[in-house]
Amino acid sequence: MKKFKIFDVWVNVVLILGAFIFGIIVQNGNFIIGYFVVGVWQIISMIVHAIASCFVHKGGIRYYFDSTVVIIIVIAFLSFWIYPLLYIYPVLLILSPFMALFYTHICYEETYIKMKRPLDDLK
Repeated sequence: MKKFKIFDVWVNVVLILGAFIFGIIVQNGNFIIGYFVVGVWQIISMIVHAIASCFVHKGGIRYYFDSTVVIIIVIAFLSFWIYPLLYIYPVLLILSPFMALFYTHICYEETYIKMKRPLDDLK
């Protein structure tokens, strides 16, 4: 799982930077592709962490973040069929980059701080 977590952190960083650069270069409505690419990868990462039960325990930051993301996804899907909730999309466009950065920070902290072995400090 440690190799996956290291890979996950760096894929998150590369995808976020790539989506940002793509959005700057394209400068039209296609920047939304970056939102979906980063979001799909992070959802896959959340599912892998949940299946492996890695750092997903009640009361932990990952547990609350994953629960919040599930609620947001349900609201977004429901808003396709319920017209008044369409006003949530501008909020999601603004909120999702911060959520992506926060999730990357959670992954970084778990990988490079919580999983660090005590004997590594002696080297």
